[in-house]
Amino acid sequence: MGKTTINYMTVFIILTLLFVSFGCSYDKSISKNSHGYDIIDGHGTKVHFDTPPQKILTLSLNTDEIVLGLVKSDRLVAINEMLLDPKISNIVSIAKRIPVKIKHPTPEEILKLHPDVVFVPNWERADVVQNLREIGLKVVVVKGTRNIQDVQYNIKLISNTLDIPHKGDELISLMNSHLTEIQNKVKTIPENKQKTVVLISVMPGYGGIGSSFDDSCKYAGVINGRASIGIKEGQLMSKELLLKINPDILFLPNFNYHGKYDINKFNKDYMNDPSLQTLKAVKNNKVIYPNEAYLYNVSQDIVYGIQEIAAYAYPDKFQLPFNQHLTVSGELN
Repeated sequence: MGKTTINYMTVFIILTLLFVSFGCSYDKSISKNSHGYDIIDGHGTKVHFDTPPQKILTLSLNTDEIVLGLVKSDRLVAINEMLLDPKISNIVSIAKRIPVKIKHPTPEEILKLHPDVVFVPNWERADVVQNLREIGLKVVVVKGTRNIQDVQYNIKLISNTLDIPHKGDELISLMNSHLTEIQNKVKTIPENKQKTVVLISVMPGYGGIGSSFDDSCKYAGVINGRASIGIKEGQLMSKELLLKINPDILFLPNFNYHGKYDINKFNKDYMNDPSLQTLKAVKNNKVIYPNEAYLYNVSQDIVYGIQEIAAYAYPDKFQLPFNQHLTVSGELN
């Protein structure tokens, strides 16, 4: 067995062990007693439930998507309006079934929806969480997502909160099956054939070491150009550094924020720099406008973001995902 094969097999085994070992820690977020059950959320706060919540609200796109992978749409009292935009949503058809659309609701507007639980991302301001709790709402804080493990933690936390832990296990199992399928193909790619990719985002500091994109690149069997030269999440990449990376593939953004952002001008201004014409990605016509509904996804459907990256890098081994959504809810997309 050659050195390259050993390296890939080692990575594959480590990832598999991580799936198994990390799964053992999920159920620490719940404890049951004769008066209901307690959830320990992503902030370490104990939240008590007498009975499983039926009416659900979440304040982020990815938690909407996770909930809709676990239960049917009629359990959500509202959904983020951005999930109606096919540029960034892979569940448009499901989102349309939920009558109430929200964007940045106030605590008073949330209270009027009468949710039994509100899932809030940990990057939301602390006063928002406090205000919601002060008006009597059950709030469960979920993790900000930087990798696959964070996604699976949130799936289990949400499924435990809804008292359907088996559904969380099923959804995680579907994720792992898809990841294993990808890994089985990736491990056949020699290291010297790995493609280098760079993501250009309207969030200029996104895509470095510690980002969900960086983690996705590892599963997709590609080299994240930003990470390869030590750029961390939140750090900017100059065009000089981009030239140094000289990626095989360049991902450019295509989300225009419902027509409010001139993404064509952004891309044109960026790519009109004469110095960038020397990039391998430009010369080989590998400047890609990917499906951002998958590429930026940090729900269970992050697996399709990984497949998207792999498909552009290795089109002979992978197909681009289309209208895909991992779910155990019984409701079709």
